[in-house]
Amino acid sequence: MAGQRFDGSARIARGRGGKSGKSDPASVSGNSTASGNQASGNQASGNQTSGNQASGNQTSGNHGQGGNPAPSRRLAAPSPLPGPGSLPAPSPLTGPLPGRRPPPAPGPQRGSYGSRGPNGTGDSRPTGSGTRDSRPSGSGTGDSLPNGSGQDHVPSAEADRARDANRELFERTGLRQRPPSAPRNPGTPDTTVKILDRPWSAPLVVGPLDAPARPGGEFAVVQAAGTAGLPAVVGAFAERAFAELASATDAPLWLRTYAFADRDTARRLAGQAEDAGFGALLLAVGDRDDIRPRRVAAPANLGRQGPVADVRALLDAHADWSAVADLRAATGLPLLVAGIGGTADALRALESGADGIVVDSLGALPEIARTVAGRCPVLLSGGVRRGADVLAALASGADAVVAGRPVLDGLRAGGRAGVAEALDVLVRELGEAMAFTGTGTVADVGPGLIRTAHRAPDVPRRADARPVTLRKSELHASVRDPVLDTMTFLNEITSRHPDAISFAPGRPYDGFFGSEQIFSHLRRYLDHLAEQGSSPQDIRTAMYQYGPTAGQIREIIADSLRADENIDVPAESVVVTVGAQEAMLLVLRALIGGPDDVLLVSSPCYVGIAGAARLLDIPVTPVEERADGVSCADLETVIRAEQARGRRPRAFYVVPDHSNPSGTTMGEAARAELLELAARHDLLVLEDSPYRLVSPGPPLPTLKSMDRTRSVVHLGSFSKTVFPGARVGFVVADQQVVDDHGRTGLLADELAKIKSMVTVNTSSLSQAAVAGTLLAAGGRVSELNAAAADYYGDAMRATLRELDARLPRERREALGVRWNEPTGGFFLTVRVPFRADNAALTRSAQDFGVIWTPMTYFYPGGGGLHGMRLSTSYLTPAQIAEGTERLVRFIEAESSEQS
Repeated sequence: MAGQRFDGSARIARGRGGKSGKSDPASVSGNSTASGNQASGNQASGNQTSGNQASGNQTSGNHGQGGNPAPSRRLAAPSPLPGPGSLPAPSPLTGPLPGRRPPPAPGPQRGSYGSRGPNGTGDSRPTGSGTRDSRPSGSGTGDSLPNGSGQDHVPSAEADRARDANRELFERTGLRQRPPSAPRNPGTPDTTVKILDRPWSAPLVVGPLDAPARPGGEFAVVQAAGTAGLPAVVGAFAERAFAELASATDAPLWLRTYAFADRDTARRLAGQAEDAGFGALLLAVGDRDDIRPRRVAAPANLGRQGPVADVRALLDAHADWSAVADLRAATGLPLLVAGIGGTADALRALESGADGIVVDSLGALPEIARTVAGRCPVLLSGGVRRGADVLAALASGADAVVAGRPVLDGLRAGGRAGVAEALDVLVRELGEAMAFTGTGTVADVGPGLIRTAHRAPDVPRRADARPVTLRKSELHASVRDPVLDTMTFLNEITSRHPDAISFAPGRPYDGFFGSEQIFSHLRRYLDHLAEQGSSPQDIRTAMYQYGPTAGQIREIIADSLRADENIDVPAESVVVTVGAQEAMLLVLRALIGGPDDVLLVSSPCYVGIAGAARLLDIPVTPVEERADGVSCADLETVIRAEQARGRRPRAFYVVPDHSNPSGTTMGEAARAELLELAARHDLLVLEDSPYRLVSPGPPLPTLKSMDRTRSVVHLGSFSKTVFPGARVGFVVADQQVVDDHGRTGLLADELAKIKSMVTVNTSSLSQAAVAGTLLAAGGRVSELNAAAADYYGDAMRATLRELDARLPRERREALGVRWNEPTGGFFLTVRVPFRADNAALTRSAQDFGVIWTPMTYFYPGGGGLHGMRLSTSYLTPAQIAEGTERLVRFIEAESSEQS
């Protein structure tokens, strides 16, 4: 096939009015909007979820060349999805199209799709299911699918900016509603197009794709795209052979290739794609630095064994027009050139033999399309999230768009079924937008459909005026502290690898929450207020107005502590906070009075306390834990060392029960010894114990219940015991505070003063929901969480069993691997012979499909380089079994490289 030139004379089916890229209804029949695809959503019965079940999506009448009928696109019902995360079913369109309001603009016009709804009121950019705006935008992955879900490459900062600019412009772009006097198009709008001599069900290209973190990701997207009648882009570094991927779909695939340093590699890949029946090639011009470093475990089509540490090492420094011409000469497949930024690039691409171009900028698209003038298809890549965006791109001159982010979200939510549903929603939204504008076919789309939102008038400024630029080095030092990046990095890893099983999040299991429960909790609290003699006006004030800074449910919390924890304190000593995190911030701000005061922490420790101290410029000194927790002898050694340095150890932070991250528990004798030591050294103990009431078995007494000298400040949270979305915590601060005039009060009063300058008060609605839950359980959180404690205990034991079965004692001793065996809580720790840092975590997620937390995050003084934290609370038994199998394979692989 090399040297046989693709016949570009029929690249695009011409529509009415000579508009290129739009299908002629006579040449491509059928309708792709697939309005019959109905999803059942997550139907819960007990703790079982049925997943998203799709049915009824079928199209007919699409014929390819030679009159062969296109395959039926009927979605098979997927198997149930375990656990949380399935994609919600889209809502049917009834009345005004749902969606969020675009940025406000002065002088909105009636009947424009962008500021007014179909009936002339309300929001007008449809988002289909109403959940589509929850898609993350800005995870640093552009619109390519990230590693682990089939990412071709991670775009550079330049690509991120182009995507964000497109997104901003889409948000400011409105579509004009069909005038009431205009004739209505009969039937459902036809979204089909014919591009590169092939009929598509919609003007969408899916991808690009490449090697996933675990088997199945590539197939999921390829098969879903084929079922939808859409082309999918496969990357050169795919971990499945091109022929294998092509056999999974009846729709021709496209190959996303590169300017390899060895030009024979590009030619060979093009030949393999051609032999496999691919439909086109996609090559981006630009610098190698536009691609961020990336490791590929096992590329299947490069003719080489083993992993590629950084794909950029295989590429030419610059992909220029000679690479386009070279590839053009090597293949008869249609060749599209990506990275087109302006009209000069577009013309150069045509001169180099391109059969199509991919434009990065929505703003530049209209002029590029006018310059190309129908000589080749013009695609837009970047920022497309909704069907209305697709129509806006077509009206701006594009023949099709590249859809990456919506597909990623679908893949994350439900694998192949999620991708199928995401594509169906996107196509259906396109049909809805076409109906709104009175457009019957894609061939009818033109620039007259666009009404761009008015911009605010430009404010004159001096010629030498410059926008404000802040130097990070001049901001507070805490923003440069790695401890503040830990959660962001974990979130990015999880986003990039949605198919990976994650042992990272220390959150409760979703199966214990019912959507309707919150209303019962609120009603129970409102009834309680009425029973206590509150008038309707009092209740309205309590719920709708700012409440007391110290909290309005302090009495209920104090009663619960008395019933459940044997902590007998007056309600006045309780301050209700926005989670335990605010409680830490308030306590540290109040207690640390000068530069010589220091906070001691049991190390490893929860990152929240270290982060709060860093924000407040409070020095932190770690006290290293032993296998059974912190040693009072070690603590006293650190106290004396700090005193010898002229510093005052002001407080000691500890999680005595099933600590985060290590999972250790202090014995009762050690607790008594700690309290005696604290009293002797005038040291306050900050007790944080969120896991004790969600752990199996009778808990040991809290430090606060044993406290006879008011040495303990007790930090509490309802995130694990009630639900984290409430963001309600508390602090028990019954210590006496004496001012210079001899007047006394409680530490709680001082904390409330600080809180009044931070969050003012904790949400009344959140307090009501928590209070109603406590009232319904008679204040006994332990009884409320009996089933949860059993579940978490089973999850911990199951994880330990799976680890032991897959790494028996003899094998793990040979490798140098060991782990602890907590009796409760959410966490356990694994020690490995290799560095368990961010780089290792990236390899684990990308190549083995399993995520964990590096223990280095939890050592404020440094350490933990060979440790992993595993959270067992959020996973189902099946996920635990699969996740530990992946984790052990990763440990074995990394350990073997160390030997």
